[in-house]
Amino acid sequence: MALPQERIYTIEDIYALPDGQRAELIDGQLYNMAPPMRLHQKISWKLHQEIGDYISSNNGNCDVYAAPFAVFLNKDNRNYVEPDISVICDKKKLDDRGCNGAPDWIIEIVSPSTEHMDYGIKLFKYRTAGVREYWIVNPIKSTVTVYDFEKEEKTGQYSFDDDIPVCLYEDLSICMAALLS
Repeated sequence: MALPQERIYTIEDIYALPDGQRAELIDGQLYNMAPPMRLHQKISWKLHQEIGDYISSNNGNCDVYAAPFAVFLNKDNRNYVEPDISVICDKKKLDDRGCNGAPDWIIEIVSPSTEHMDYGIKLFKYRTAGVREYWIVNPIKSTVTVYDFEKEEKTGQYSFDDDIPVCLYEDLSICMAALLS
């Protein structure tokens, strides 16, 4: 007797969603996304602004994007994510649809409904896809967990009051408390 087959979703299923419905696709599994809370949006906007200003003032060659921004992690049609913040330094990865391949730096802002995804599934997926740096910002606990996938030197958990070192940029650190004040 054959076992029932679980449905494998594709990027075409993402684009076929009704207007206003958002989801991410990881290894063919569809994960619906709830609208973000106000604090989530404030953190995202402030981080986007801080990183963008740093890149501009240093004539950097990277681009920073805030969600919703499509990231096609692998060269397949079963992986599509919308990180809260994506920093991409290789312009060849960018096209009109989004980023094809791993961004250099991804920031996810935790909400109660995404905690399992951000600390588990996405952590593994981002690391194996080739993301260089991954931050998980947790506004409930006022912590930022940093993963330095290249050197592991700056991997650790920081409080919002700390100057959090950015792995991608040696001379940039971000204090979440100061950013949000």
